[in-house]
Amino acid sequence: MARKQVNSLSGQVVAITGGARGIGKATATAMIRRGARVAIGDLDLPLAEQTALELGGNCVAFELDVTERPSFEAFLDAAEKELGPVDVLINNAGIMPLGRLVEESDETARLMVDINLHGVLIGSKLAMERMTARNSGHIVNIASQAGKGGFPGGATYCATKFAVVGLSEAMRAELEDTDVEVAVVMPAIVNTELGGGLQSARGVRNLEPEEVADAIIEAVETNRYDVWVPKSTAAIATVMNLVPRRGREAIAKGLNAHKVLDEADSNVRAEYEDRAAHSSHMAQVNDPAAAESPAKTTKSS
Repeated sequence: MARKQVNSLSGQVVAITGGARGIGKATATAMIRRGARVAIGDLDLPLAEQTALELGGNCVAFELDVTERPSFEAFLDAAEKELGPVDVLINNAGIMPLGRLVEESDETARLMVDINLHGVLIGSKLAMERMTARNSGHIVNIASQAGKGGFPGGATYCATKFAVVGLSEAMRAELEDTDVEVAVVMPAIVNTELGGGLQSARGVRNLEPEEVADAIIEAVETNRYDVWVPKSTAAIATVMNLVPRRGREAIAKGLNAHKVLDEADSNVRAEYEDRAAHSSHMAQVNDPAAAESPAKTTKSS
């Protein structure tokens, strides 16, 4: 079956997780400019509502914990009740606490896996059920170039993004005989709080969220699967895959890629790291009483 071409986003209903800030907010803004109607979900509901107010009447906001199926299902139900059937789901929510693996707490690792991987799994399953029933839709999974190579200082983060890349590959194959599309987006370092305090690799500048948003829109409009941001990094990845491991490691060091996560500025990242560490799930692990009043901490990329 020929894969459906999406030529226009006008009138499309787009749901974005972690949409209150960063890449999610930039993508919501770009989608609305193209005539889409957008539902943003975020654990920080007040911030999500503020963002929706800024973006105008074609944007609505709902509370969302991507790690909980009932919460994710309620988000999609609310979006569809308010705007209509969801045409595009963008699995954007994610966190990136940094540090050497041996120094990382098990709770931090579980939190990253819950948000960065289980959140994408849950959202993808729910979207696939709805979209395959209509034989129409698009699922966009936000991974990272850390999903194509392991970088010291972010081992668990890399593991979750590798998983998202592999998941997306399998989803695409499972949906091959349908008109439901899949895209996996792999940006370099982005100038958001998640990317704060990180060094740049040689030859790869840090991105603005709007550049990632533009790449997401292009992917949906043209049914592109592999989305490297910037596009030039796809060539670097191709070269890396053609040389033996020792050569790949030498190239990575030559580009200073091994320092990007490992030598992050902890002072710049302090506020972000603290907020990521005190999300609702982390609070419940460390303080059972917090389960009755979870912290409202954003999970936006």
